[in-house]
Amino acid sequence: MCRRSPAGLLPVLATVLALGACAKGDLTAGGAPFDTRERHPIVLRDAPRSLDVFVGRAGGGLDPRQADDVTRFGQDYRRSGRGGLVAEVPTGSGRELAARDTLDGIRRSLAQAGVSQGALQVRTYPVVDPGLASPIRLTYASLQAGLPHACGQWPEDAGVSSYKTDASNEPLWNFGCSTQANLAAQVADPLDLGRARGEGRLDTQKRMEAIKKLREGKDPSTLYRQEQTAISTAVGGK
Repeated sequence: MCRRSPAGLLPVLATVLALGACAKGDLTAGGAPFDTRERHPIVLRDAPRSLDVFVGRAGGGLDPRQADDVTRFGQDYRRSGRGGLVAEVPTGSGRELAARDTLDGIRRSLAQAGVSQGALQVRTYPVVDPGLASPIRLTYASLQAGLPHACGQWPEDAGVSSYKTDASNEPLWNFGCSTQANLAAQVADPLDLGRARGEGRLDTQKRMEAIKKLREGKDPSTLYRQEQTAISTAVGGK
């Protein structure tokens, strides 16, 4: 057996080290970004917000449930609406009188919410199937938070195992999409995602009381006391 001496390996090792020094120092992994916020960013955009008000019987107007829904919808419009408020009224269903009464009820509920009569624009649309319910649709544009794309997309096959995919240890593209979408839907004011709110008024009385306690060498923290009730006594035990 031929054994190579350590001295003969030195030139080979020197060549390998020299070639390794020519490689780039930073390695950029291709594919989806690791950060979920980069793959699925939350964006702000003007989008329509709608409410379907179903037409009742002639002379009935709105029932209490729909009247409350329209009032809340009007309050949301005053708070975050952009532009006018549109009411699309169905025509050709043979229930024009009932639709007119429902529209009058909508106007009254919007007035209770503080919406002016001039803000409501009435339009009509033809009914395709008179046998189906044809509601009056209220629509306005508002600033909403959401994702620039839909979730549930899988650009890569998640069922195939490959050395390239496993070695990169990169998350799948769809990972974290629903979490970002739910977060965007739960935000009451989308502007909070764009900038922080200003500080509110300080409680001067509470601050002066805390300073007074500090000067007196007392603890300024608040101590909350809660009465402890025995469970056996509360449920009638002995």
